[in-house]
Amino acid sequence: MSHIYKGILKNKQISFAVRKLTMGDLPGILNVQDQVILQLENKKRLQPLTDEEFQFILEGNGWMIGAFAEDQLIAFRALLVPLIDEEHLGRDIGLSETELPKVIYQEISNVLPKFRGNQLQKILASLIMHELAKENPPYRYVCCTVAPFNIPSLKDKFAQGMKIAALKEKYGGSMRYILVKDLEDIEEPKYKETIFMQMQDIHAQQVKLAEGWHGIQMEEREGEWWVQYALSTSNDQHRQ
Repeated sequence: MSHIYKGILKNKQISFAVRKLTMGDLPGILNVQDQVILQLENKKRLQPLTDEEFQFILEGNGWMIGAFAEDQLIAFRALLVPLIDEEHLGRDIGLSETELPKVIYQEISNVLPKFRGNQLQKILASLIMHELAKENPPYRYVCCTVAPFNIPSLKDKFAQGMKIAALKEKYGGSMRYILVKDLEDIEEPKYKETIFMQMQDIHAQQVKLAEGWHGIQMEEREGEWWVQYALSTSNDQHRQ
């Protein structure tokens, strides 16, 4: 099977290659996910996918790419074409019914613990978005959910230019940030006001989000995480 990228793992000085994943890769995908879950101190910060959910993506309802080194899958990333139901993330961020088909989810991204520190998440993010750009008709909105204090995942999403657009309970009661990237927004954003808020202050962030603010970055101050919220100079008709 043809590779879409080849590189060198800096931390280990070994080569790796990236290709699209198929149903035959499912055992390796589940192994990577299991290893990642085992390393988590707080298991609630990751919403793992089931065998059936991975199968749904691999059967043509999205894309999965994976990085291989030493003949094993060491990292993967997925995009999902979601069902348009009541739990659709587009509804959570205020999209109209006609825009919901333009949404694709940036799903789970996992890297085997011993291969972290090689920017694999960043590399796979760039590659899978490149694959997405080939689609016709194109998708416009990339959405995902991340648990507060899942710092590596939040850093990953902010690095891609995604913004927090909502903060609410999902998956049966788990609090999640809902992030979005509008692929048609190609101009540098302009903000008329910004403010930092403590990540642990859920209610205060929800109030700002309801007023039209977006979370655009975060930083650590004396052991506590703060999220930077911004108010755009233009009215965004697609948001709450």
